[in-house]
Amino acid sequence: MILCFDIGGSRIKAALWSEGALSPIGEAVTPKADFGAFLEVLRGFADGRALRGVAISIAGVVAPDSGRIKVANIPCADGRVLAEEIGAALGLPVLVLNDADCFALAEARQGAGRGHASVFGIILGTGIGGGLVLGGRLVTGAGGFAGEWGHGPVLRPPFDFQCGCGLRGCVDAVCSARGMERLHRHLGADAADSVAILRGWHGGDAACGATVALWLDLIAPPLALVLNVTGAGIVPVGGGLSNDHGLLAALDARVRSMILRDSSARLVVAAQTGPDAGLIGAAWAGAEAFA
Repeated sequence: MILCFDIGGSRIKAALWSEGALSPIGEAVTPKADFGAFLEVLRGFADGRALRGVAISIAGVVAPDSGRIKVANIPCADGRVLAEEIGAALGLPVLVLNDADCFALAEARQGAGRGHASVFGIILGTGIGGGLVLGGRLVTGAGGFAGEWGHGPVLRPPFDFQCGCGLRGCVDAVCSARGMERLHRHLGADAADSVAILRGWHGGDAACGATVALWLDLIAPPLALVLNVTGAGIVPVGGGLSNDHGLLAALDARVRSMILRDSSARLVVAAQTGPDAGLIGAAWAGAEAFA
């Protein structure tokens, strides 16, 4: 068996993976400021089990050369060689992966990306992330940042909003759920959350319609460029904005009008692996690493 964790800033989800089947075993609050407590939570799920290893999906980026992680929302883990330290505490081999990469791998192996040689899985939610799977293999790239299409100064004034990464004009800052809300205010509309904006768009509200139209204008070109560069055959989408299938259909139509390849089939589609995508992706990666 492999012990799998999906670790976010608020919750840690745990599951066991055996012979291709995932069995959830519980959740716990993430100890964000106390690394000893963080390790104790993981040890509590591992004790007494016969395990081949531990595979972790986490909201951070692991540098392939050093194993050191950058994770903004779990300060006690930030900057650590996390796999090594957890492995020493549990006495087991440990694999640590970015959560968006795990999402992409889960979708490629048993979600919307099945049967596709190249899969670019994206997250459209509070933030924007992505992961690239080519020929069934996860691509992490130099520094571990492959697939991170949400960052980089690609949008010019007046849409060069400050991003949490320190740059300006990132897709994450402008086109995430929070970015959509900023665009709405930028256009002079009353403050509203993304759910209300999308509900208004579907209901024919002019202000909400203008916001969504601008959102599509800004997000579609960088995504189309990513598809031209990677040759991805399918784009499974997770995160809160993916729950609006009308929005995904509009984004798909816009992206397909901008890419070089001719495609009559949908490219931008809702993910299929659901809330366990991080656990599933970590499990697949761990099964190969610990074989």
